[in-house]
Amino acid sequence: MSRTGDDHGPLVDLGHERPQVPARARNLSPIVPRASIAGRALVAVVAIMTFLASITTGAVLLVSASAAEWQSEVASEITIQVRPAAGRDIERDVAAVAEAMRAQPGIVEIKPFTREESARLLEPWLGTGLSFDDLPVPRVIVARVQPGTVPNLAALRGRVTQLAPSATVDDHRAWIERMRSMTGATVFAGIGILALVIIATIISVSFATRGAMAANRPIVEVLHFVGAGDRFIANRFLRHFLRLGLQGGVIGGGVAMLLFGFSESIASWFSGTPVGDQFAALLGTFSLRPSGYLALAAQAVLIAAITAWASRRTLFATLDDIE
Repeated sequence: MSRTGDDHGPLVDLGHERPQVPARARNLSPIVPRASIAGRALVAVVAIMTFLASITTGAVLLVSASAAEWQSEVASEITIQVRPAAGRDIERDVAAVAEAMRAQPGIVEIKPFTREESARLLEPWLGTGLSFDDLPVPRVIVARVQPGTVPNLAALRGRVTQLAPSATVDDHRAWIERMRSMTGATVFAGIGILALVIIATIISVSFATRGAMAANRPIVEVLHFVGAGDRFIANRFLRHFLRLGLQGGVIGGGVAMLLFGFSESIASWFSGTPVGDQFAALLGTFSLRPSGYLALAAQAVLIAAITAWASRRTLFATLDDIE
């Protein structure tokens, strides 16, 4: 319907020409703003926490894998040291002990070290350029044991001592126990760090949830006024924080995975240096197995789930206060 005005021209009734928003689009409009400053801060916090947790988990997996390889290699070897003794021919003693070791059941390989090879084993401690001619350098014999075989160490020691009284037999049992203790301590420390990360994440999410509820209190009160239940309101906030948690988890976990993916190349830059050699001895090749990357991905999802869980608990407590 239209009518004509004297000074301003014809007037048109726009009642039927207002833009109509579909009901589906209205339902999809978020109650909680997605691009708020608090939301971006929470994504950053979750990303940092996920990155720290992933680095800790990856380091624990690397140390555990390296320790398992060390234990497997060391447990499959027996080392005999033949020390020089007055009145005895060390070359004859080494040959006799090596021949006796070959006759032992379960021994698959014998490697007697020459004097020069035995002296080179001392270079990491004594340095290079020294003359070992006047030093009583012991001769080393390495025997590799067949996997699954447990030799009679007492009988082996008695036989070796009978042939060479100055010889000693070491099955590296004490070294293996030390490695197990170190691995256990590393895993325990990693679990402690993960627990602290999870606690810090829960505290951060709780504060962020309360802040979001306080900022949107008028909206929550209006929703209560029109009959919306606590579950309906909580689900809207829950989806919001679950989305933020997933974003932070993907960012933090993805960066950690990329770091571990390029860690082998990064380690090659420091190869040959004392620090690089020590890290290589501790962590091996710095490369995670596929199962390690799956563990990091599952951990990122877990942190996102913890974010949603902490948000849900805080939501219902806050809704009770608002009511």
